[in-house]
Amino acid sequence: MMTNNFELISFASPDALARAAATAWLDEIESASRDGKIHSVALSGGRVTQKFFADAVELAKTRKTSFNQVHFFWADERCVPPTDAESNFKMANELLFAPLKIAENQIHRLRGEISPAEAVKIAEAELRQIVTAEKNGQPVLDLILLGMGEDGHVASLFPGATQQILDTTAPFLVIENSPKPPPTRISLSYASIAAAKTIWVLASGNGKAAALHESLDSKGKNPLARVIQAHSQIKIYSDITLI
Repeated sequence: MMTNNFELISFASPDALARAAATAWLDEIESASRDGKIHSVALSGGRVTQKFFADAVELAKTRKTSFNQVHFFWADERCVPPTDAESNFKMANELLFAPLKIAENQIHRLRGEISPAEAVKIAEAELRQIVTAEKNGQPVLDLILLGMGEDGHVASLFPGATQQILDTTAPFLVIENSPKPPPTRISLSYASIAAAKTIWVLASGNGKAAALHESLDSKGKNPLARVIQAHSQIKIYSDITLI
């Protein structure tokens, strides 16, 4: 399904979804390499992302894809140490960075173990140092990978957010009292997500059908709907059956 705002690509299983997304991602990385450009990507957590990372590693080794020009950021992080099981960095480190031997200077993690306010400042400084292109005052990431929760949340942007969260113009912000534990998180802002060149959503699990249905409605109100309405280059990789 293709509309003016998004392309919905449907799959029969999470395995097929992850494989297709990983293949497309390597295409993007290799294209940037041929053009002599960096590829800046913001990662997310989630179960289907684990499959995505595993497939990316397998395919990269087969294709001999170089990651030397890739810089890794995060769409969100839980305010926990990087060794904590809840850490999005930990998952990426174990499943993606270590197997591919990614250099430390290409990894720009959100520091969940320090003061969230300080972590946000450091994250913005690192992002602006690497990603120099701007749109509406926001650094333009080449790709943001997002998951989607059963409530339609993306990154750590949840339904019922305050106007302050909705209107934040900084690239990152602190989320407190998250409806999902742990309560304190760091997230890309809506403004930062809207500035990206491309957004891919990995939407997996039929328990999320209602949220995805609302997200695709031009009058939808949940977080993913807001993202779709603010961007014109979104691909949604989905194994969800929409009725």
